[in-house]
Amino acid sequence: MSQKSETRDFLTFLVKLGLFVFVLRSFIVAPFNIPSESMQPRLLIGDYLLVAKWPYGYSRYSLPFSIPLIPGRIFAKAPERGDVVVFKAPPTQRDDYIKRVIGLPGDIIQVQNGTVILNGVAIPKRRIDDLVIPVTQNMIEATAREGGDSPCFRAEFEKTVAGKSTCHYPQYRETLPNGKSYNVLDLVQDGAADNRTSIVVPEGKLFLMGDNRDRSADSRFPAEQGGGIGLVPEENLVGKALVSVFSTDGSASWLLPWTWFTAARWDRVGEAF
Repeated sequence: MSQKSETRDFLTFLVKLGLFVFVLRSFIVAPFNIPSESMQPRLLIGDYLLVAKWPYGYSRYSLPFSIPLIPGRIFAKAPERGDVVVFKAPPTQRDDYIKRVIGLPGDIIQVQNGTVILNGVAIPKRRIDDLVIPVTQNMIEATAREGGDSPCFRAEFEKTVAGKSTCHYPQYRETLPNGKSYNVLDLVQDGAADNRTSIVVPEGKLFLMGDNRDRSADSRFPAEQGGGIGLVPEENLVGKALVSVFSTDGSASWLLPWTWFTAARWDRVGEAF
């Protein structure tokens, strides 16, 4: 076989591989990593998950770099309350965020003293055991990026035993009208997000919240760059969280291969949503 033929075959292989990856990421599954604590306790900084692309249909935001090849939204299907979704966040429509669906079109949402009121009925919120997680390197780095003074957000949540620091967070169990239950954190009583006036979710929009209620810039706040996201258009949906595939505490070093394994949190792998 000539050198020219080998080069052509190799380039053909690269084109086919690129097309396969494009189709896979656009229409089937895509990876997503967690950079912040806004979805604690379900998702921790350093978690990696797969996002299913098919559950809600497809729009330009389903494609890498939001290539405008799909007009509007095709094969559209509305999410259910309680779904954990990845979407392009207003107002820029550039950054990928992950939140939980709380309100659907036509719903009336209000927050009073940290309790979410859906269509005039308070979502049940039951106190359960505190969330206790070790302070990890990726938590420390995230705190430094935000200019904070404690990886536990507030120093009173941080405890040190035998030289090891842990975060202890007040934890609650919420149950939506469709029976979907999940844990949430409510760290600050009467915080900025604990009381929000009622809002009607218009057609084609969604009301999304983070499970870490005092550490999430979500639909409780207007869509502002560096602030909240407001009500999110359904066409901004990228996909539905499917399964956790890896998790790291951030202590690994690329130059020390064995740390790739010691830094892994294997107990978090395989958790479905």
